[in-house]
Amino acid sequence: MPMIPRSTDLHHMHGATFTPLASPRRGSQETSVWRVALAADAPATPHQVTREEIFVIEAGRVSVELGGERFEAGVGDVVVVPPATDFALAAIGGGLARALVCLPVGGQARLVDGTTFTPPWAE
Repeated sequence: MPMIPRSTDLHHMHGATFTPLASPRRGSQETSVWRVALAADAPATPHQVTREEIFVIEAGRVSVELGGERFEAGVGDVVVVPPATDFALAAIGGGLARALVCLPVGGQARLVDGTTFTPPWAE
């Protein structure tokens, strides 16, 4: 499908809102793309991914914990998360943060408790 209409399907998890843009369910075959909005002061959710995940920060500022390092990212910055690397992202500065996110189809999230799942916004 060369054009995918705007999604009204929202997913809420751990203080974040996910809006699917492109995914196999929505017509893409190789790459899932979504927008995530991180609520101000919502705690970060540590996890890993099974495939490389890319965040393009569109609004606000985020605190990033990635592979034992901690740094901040703002509008226009890109965060690249390698597979099987501990990772957490949270909005900072008292406001909402938003990012465009890309993950190859088939990528999964793995929570600290070992739960592995395909995010519904990436299916």
